[in-house]
Amino acid sequence: MGRGKLRIYLGAAPGVGKTYAMLSEGHRRVERGTDVVVAFVEHHDRPRTEVMLHGLEQMPRRTLQYRGATFTEMDVDTVLARKPAVALVDELAHTNVPGSRHGKRWQDVEELLAAGIDVISTVNIQHLESLGDVVEAITGIRQQETVPDEVVRRADQIELVDMSPQALRRRMAHGNVYKPEKVDAALSNYFRPGNLTALRELALLWTADRVDEYLQQYRGEHNIRSTWQARERIVVGLTGGPEGRTLIRRAARLAEKGAGGEVLAVYIARSDGLTAASPKELAVQRTLVEDLGGTFHHVIGDDIPSALLEFARGVNATQIVLGSSRRKPWQYVFGPGVGQTVARESGPDLDVHIVTHEEVAKGRGLPVARGARLGRSRMIWGWLVGLAGPALLTLLLTHVAADLGLANDMLLFLGLTVASALLGGLLPALTSAAFGSLLLNYFFTPPLHLWTIADPRNIVAIAVFFAVAVSVASVVDLAARRTQQAARLRAESEVLSYLAGGVLRGESSLEALLERVRETFSMESVALLERASDVEPWSCAASVGQRPVGRPEEADVDMPVGEHLALTLNGRVLPAEDRRVLGAFAAQAAVVLDRQRLVGEAEVARKLAEGNKIRTSLLAAVSHDLRTPLAGIKASVTSLRSDDVEWSEQDQAELLAGIEEGADRLDALVGNLLDMSRLRTGTVTPVIRAVDLDEVVPMALGGVPDGSAELDIPESLPMVEVDKGLLERAVANIVENAVKYSPAGVPVAVSASALGDRVELRVVDRGPGVPDESKDGIFEPFQRFGDAPRGSGVGLGLAVARGFVDAMGGSITAEDTPGGGLTMTLTLRAVAGPLPEPATGPAARVAL
Repeated sequence: MGRGKLRIYLGAAPGVGKTYAMLSEGHRRVERGTDVVVAFVEHHDRPRTEVMLHGLEQMPRRTLQYRGATFTEMDVDTVLARKPAVALVDELAHTNVPGSRHGKRWQDVEELLAAGIDVISTVNIQHLESLGDVVEAITGIRQQETVPDEVVRRADQIELVDMSPQALRRRMAHGNVYKPEKVDAALSNYFRPGNLTALRELALLWTADRVDEYLQQYRGEHNIRSTWQARERIVVGLTGGPEGRTLIRRAARLAEKGAGGEVLAVYIARSDGLTAASPKELAVQRTLVEDLGGTFHHVIGDDIPSALLEFARGVNATQIVLGSSRRKPWQYVFGPGVGQTVARESGPDLDVHIVTHEEVAKGRGLPVARGARLGRSRMIWGWLVGLAGPALLTLLLTHVAADLGLANDMLLFLGLTVASALLGGLLPALTSAAFGSLLLNYFFTPPLHLWTIADPRNIVAIAVFFAVAVSVASVVDLAARRTQQAARLRAESEVLSYLAGGVLRGESSLEALLERVRETFSMESVALLERASDVEPWSCAASVGQRPVGRPEEADVDMPVGEHLALTLNGRVLPAEDRRVLGAFAAQAAVVLDRQRLVGEAEVARKLAEGNKIRTSLLAAVSHDLRTPLAGIKASVTSLRSDDVEWSEQDQAELLAGIEEGADRLDALVGNLLDMSRLRTGTVTPVIRAVDLDEVVPMALGGVPDGSAELDIPESLPMVEVDKGLLERAVANIVENAVKYSPAGVPVAVSASALGDRVELRVVDRGPGVPDESKDGIFEPFQRFGDAPRGSGVGLGLAVARGFVDAMGGSITAEDTPGGGLTMTLTLRAVAGPLPEPATGPAARVAL
């Protein structure tokens, strides 16, 4: 049984028609004879959506009770037992009611897919986990219901349901989205044109990135090397010179001209040391391109133009930006240069921009390094100078300057041999020395035009010439090899310095490190494999590229890291000298993997330690603070049930009052414990609405004795954006704490005032106060300051109050009261305009 396929309709905001499109697709499939059921669809009383449910089989829902209310959720077991071919599941990011099999609906969908059932679902762009901060900055509302991006990215099909902001607002105004009484509030807040435009752009860009991933995958699977200009990608070729900053800024301006343009800066280090790049300058250029929204890539390649074009075609680039050459005019005799070569070989699918700059024709900072890995043109020139040079020199000396003398003739031939060594290496130089010796013997050593030598001194001269030529050629070739080795080591050190710097700064994730390996060695895929023991199968810890291998034996290159870890590369076989750098990459990959796991384990350990601390404090509280009122209740009940004493009505009333007081204290203690538990687990989700303080604060004072608090709330105060229930609980805890420490007969002052875009509520007592160093500590759980009597609480009141206020976007601070005492200041956001009702907007609907 294979895994089912997932299709997702993605929208920018509620009401664009995702559910309608999903149901329309369900009807189309039913007409084609496919077995389709509606596993869960919420029509929100929208007539057109509700009509689309007719004709589709709807699965019964599961009913759950939670906090005295009844909820319905998708019944996964029923859908699995029915086993349709296709299930329609609305609202992929929905949070299930506690008591459901899974916490999130996308987890229900994963179970259906694993059972081989195809699923069609819907989600809004604001519910993607990675976009939570961006959406909050745009709309001012933090989305509580989210779905991991990877869940949506793994979908087999993603279809964008698009609608312009104006069309969506017209739909709302016609009552097609919300009920008429909710429309005005929604249009003036969340569904403002600016918000909808920004959300629409987010949805379009995210979908474009997903389409681009599909395109890259298709090109890789079909080995397509030509550029498809579906999106502007601009590759900037860097040499490490000062002109790089100009090129990067120019490429960024080109990318801005087309929506969705992307800049990729690449520095190609030749193993034979083509350039002497400054690591400091490259680091500056890397920071610049990342600040402009681009990416930086470091690649090793022997042929700079070919490596640059291969990289550009590999990323499906459309344009290449290069700088005008910094060569001196005479240096062009060695070749046309990188810019001209790239422009000639780019073909019709790549546009090449040559950008002028201030460093044109000023020369490179350091000379070009020579290497043993000579290009074809160098080898050809070496053989030409070694063979054709002596022949031409012989012709010149015999017809133009025939009386220079044998010693001068030998020096001229020796010069050609040295030139041949510089250009072509040892073998052309040896050939040139042998050929030159023969020519000297035949044309310049008596008897002329014979292969014999009459004077023994000339034999010695020619032998010395040949020995010197061979020696000089050997020394020149050895120097070239040493230069090549130094250049290669320099290139390796640059790669390793970038690698170590990125890892030590924490910039590279494991996937980013493996991507760097793939780019550096021009591989198709890189994978880090691990196994628990020698007999266990290999598993993939992380991979990048197309078709990563599952075992080291299947890879073109594998680098063991310890006994049970291996870095594998697929694409080509690496030369032996490259394995040293690869070994460093493998060691760093193992370090990054261990660090990621240690971070996860540290986070788990931190949470366990925090939980143990709370459990210890809770046990201490239960052992005394909860037992004290229980002991009082039990004593009063035992007394009332005793047959030995006949209690008067007044005594019975006092005992019953004691029972009631103890029960109230228990209720308050247990309530604070439950509230703190909810805050720790993140299940407190405020329902923000516009509230008047004079509606909330008087209700919060109901738990303190009459006359213990004085209230001063002006009627002219603006409304505040809060959750009414959470604010009431927070104020009640703060006031009760203040009354507890305030001297007898001195009431606590509760007042409020407006300050700019916020409202401040102050609770002032005349108690002993709190030292400055302890002001933050009083908000910690299970903390009681000073000589608070045992049994007066478990130290959760202020902690719960701060948690509730923070959840609403406010703050609580403690400061000294002039003349003695403590002042608690609650800062809340004032309402700038009417808010939409929580039940209609996209904000979370879970309240107390």
